[in-house]
Parts: sequence; C-alpha cells; structure tokens
Amino acid sequence: MQFSVNNMTCGHCVRTITTALQDLDAHAKVDVDLVSGRVQAEGNFTSAAAVAAMEAAGYLAAPEVDSQASAAATTCCGHCHT
Repeated sequence: MQFSVNNMTCGHCVRTITTALQDLDAHAKVDVDLVSGRVQAEGNFTSAAAVAAMEAAGYLAAPEVDSQASAAATTCCGHCHT
C-alpha cells in the first residue's frame, strides 16, 4: 500500500509513522520518503486502518491509487460488453 502523507519533515516523523504502522502489525515493512511525502507499507492491516493510525499520530494521510491498476481499469479497447 502506498500513502500520501502531509507534514513529514524529519527523522522524528519517520519514526512516528513507522511506529504507528508497526503498532498495527509488528512485522510490517514501512518505507517513509520525506522528499516525496509518501509512505510505502506492507503489513497485516487495511488501508483504512493505516490511514487512521497515521492520523492518530498527527499526520494527514491518504491512500494512493496504483497508477498501473487505475490505467488498466480505465483503458478499454471498446470491445468489452460488461
């Protein structure tokens, strides 16, 4: 899962976000990119739970849509009838 997270500026932010997500799943993999404002997380939790945990930690977070999946979902050859 990838998230856009506002107001991350330092190592403290990285630790806080990581801890918030690892409180949901102690074995979660969390990668915080301060420059892009994105968080990549893999763990045993839903996207909604991750957003709620980051918001409870003081950060406005939103899930990002997988650009490849959304492109595939919106691109059609015109022959589909479903």
